[in-house]
Order: sequence, then C-alpha cells, then structure tokens
Amino acid sequence: MKSLIPGVLRDEPQFARLFMGQSLSVLGDRVSFVAVPFAVLSVGGSASDVGLVAAAGLVPMLLFTLVGGVWADRFRRHRIMLASDLVRFAVQGLIAVLLLTGVAEVPHLALLMLVFGTADAFFMPASTGLVPLVVAPDRLREANALRGLVQSSGLVLGPALAGGLVALAGPGGALALDALTFAVSAAFLAGLKPRETASETASGTAKGAAGESFLAELRAGWAQVRSRTWVLSGLAGMAVYHVVVLPSVFVLGPVLAEREWGGTASWSVVVTAFGVGAIVGDVCAYRLKIARPMALAAAALAVASCQAIIIGSGAPLVVIAVLEAVTGVAVSLFFVLWETALQTHVPEQALSRVSSYDHLLSTGLMPVGLVLAGPVSESLGLRPTLYSMTVIAVPATLALLCVPAVRRLPARAPGTTSGSGSVHAASEPSLP
Repeated sequence: MKSLIPGVLRDEPQFARLFMGQSLSVLGDRVSFVAVPFAVLSVGGSASDVGLVAAAGLVPMLLFTLVGGVWADRFRRHRIMLASDLVRFAVQGLIAVLLLTGVAEVPHLALLMLVFGTADAFFMPASTGLVPLVVAPDRLREANALRGLVQSSGLVLGPALAGGLVALAGPGGALALDALTFAVSAAFLAGLKPRETASETASGTAKGAAGESFLAELRAGWAQVRSRTWVLSGLAGMAVYHVVVLPSVFVLGPVLAEREWGGTASWSVVVTAFGVGAIVGDVCAYRLKIARPMALAAAALAVASCQAIIIGSGAPLVVIAVLEAVTGVAVSLFFVLWETALQTHVPEQALSRVSSYDHLLSTGLMPVGLVLAGPVSESLGLRPTLYSMTVIAVPATLALLCVPAVRRLPARAPGTTSGSGSVHAASEPSLP
C-alpha cells in the first residue's frame, strides 16, 4: 500500500496536509463550475447574465490580486489562504440558502460572487507561493502535477456529482456542498506548519517588517517579471487564452448546451471528457522529465486554444467530448509546467508578487471576455463567435514559440543541482 502513495506525499508531510485539504475543496469548486451557470439560468437569467455573474467573480482580480501578492510575500501565506477559505465558505453558503429558498435573483448572485472573487484574489498568489515552503525544490514538478491531477479528477467527478445534485436539489444543493468543502480546507490549513522563509529566519518577524513601502514591493515584483522575457511572453499568451478562449467554456458552452444539447447532462459529458484528458496530462507531467518545459507548454497552450471551435463545431456530442479530452491534456501540461517554471526560476521572496501579476494579466482580464461573449454571440450568433475566438487565439498562442527565451528555458535554474536549496535565476538564462 505504501508503494501506491506518491513519493512526494510520503516524504513531505506538510505538503501532504495541504494536498488533502485542497483536494476536497477542488471537488467542490468543480461542482460549482457546472452549478453556477445553471443557477443563473434557473432564476431567469440570460446568456448575458451568465457572463455577468461569472465576470463578477473575476473582476476583483483586477482590483485586489496585486495587493494579495504583496501581502503573501509579506505575511504568512497559509494564514491568508485560511482567511480566504472562511470568507468563501460564508459566501457559497449564503448563495445556496438564497437559491434553496427561492429568493435568489441575478443581482444577488453577482454581488456575492464579487465577494467570493475578492477572497480568491488573495488566495491564489498565496497558494502559488506556499508550495515551495512545504516541498523540496527538486519535488516541485511532482507536487504541482499531483495538485493538477486532483483538479483534473475533480473535472471528472465534479460534473457527475453536480448533475445529480442539480437534478435532486437544484443548483443551491450543489453550491451548499462547495461551501462545506471550504470549511474542510480551512481546517487543514489551520494546522499547517510551512517552513520559514529566509527573511523570516533572519529577522524573526513578518516578511514585510523591514519597512519597505507597498508600492516599492510592488515595483520589485514587476522588476522580477520584466527581467524575464519568458514570463512576459507567457503572461501575454495566457491573457489571450483567458480573455478569448475561456468565455467559450464559461458562457457560450453552457448556453449552447441548454439550447441544443439537452442541458446540464450533455454539458457535463463534455466537461467530464475534458477532465479525463486533463488527468492524462497531469500524469504525463508527473512522470516525464522535460528538458525545455516552456517550449512544450507553449505548444500545449496553442492546442488548448482550440476549445472554442470544438464546442461550436456542430459535431456529434461524442466527437466534441473526445476533442475536448485532447485539449484537457494540453491544458494540464501547460499549467503544471508554467507554475513549476515560476517556482523554480523566480526567487521565493518575490514569488507571490510575480504570481499576482500572472493572475492579474490572465484571470483578472477574463471578465472582459465574459461580459462581451454574451452580447457578441447574440449579435453574431453563437457559432460565428466561437469560430472567431479560435481564429484570434491560436495564432497568438503559437507566437510564444517564436520567443527564444520560451524555447530555451531549462527545467532547472542555472547553477543548481537536484536536492539543492532554493533555486533562483536573477534574470534571463543565458543559453546557446
């Protein structure tokens, strides 16, 4: 039995604790991924309302993610995540109550998702920065692949569970489960004991205690981004993916499923197939040793950007599901390799700030696409809109492969060896 447990979980007990707490929470998130759009539709919302509510959960990224990055580099990251989980538990619980009692309206859902998104804006940079504090540097790829595996498995189990819950208890019942998973995650985080950072060890105080101003810390984080062409290029590619491609999944896909495919059950099949592919991608990322991770990540992002045309292709549901599974492989590979590259090549004390720029320029801009997707599709039609998304996104993401720093970035930071301490590169790696 012991041999069945991945080595990184056996050897890194604090990571194992974090992993267990986040695993159930991810399942709840995947349930809400399916439930929220149908919650909006269940209260009489339109395609534009689905986009509005989805955008409301992401707008706070534009306002608070940089603050969250500075705070996460300044204070204990797991405590910020704990506070975020408690807020999200309360918000999802209230949404569930409003839906179950029949008093929910679109403005209620949008307002509460704004609060939820604010908590998310603080959680995400802290989460990226916490992993190197609970796992050894040479196990980062394994740790990120396992985290991705849980997220992908949630895409398989979550839609099936969401479909059953929506059928039995409506979207409110599904979101009540998500609320409980945040409480479980908070319980695990409350007992987590990550290692101290170098600055904490030296000063015995919080990381921001040196008196550096908020703006100075923010500028220092941007300097870390600006000094790495592969980071800037990757952020641009992800911005295109989140703004142009993902609205096809969050908004137009559920609407098309509701109108033409029979509703929640058919959409759940597509999302589940994507999740199966994502599991395969995570297993590949866990097992493969990749010499040039960002080159593979860039190619994978181009494949992932084909989702819009697949959803709008008019092909039989089984064909759409199979092709979505292929994009699932690509999405998992990209995000595991991208996150590991950041954790490997960016100094730990600036990692959450760099991660916050990541979330700002990708997820934070996504509301633009979500808000526009509904009105544009109502003007041009669903399928022409989906085709246009692909025509824009695929060439833009393929352009990443034209950037030498993306193609050449090594798996390890220059000058480090397996099992060494923190692995950092001060700037762009110098390679032939």
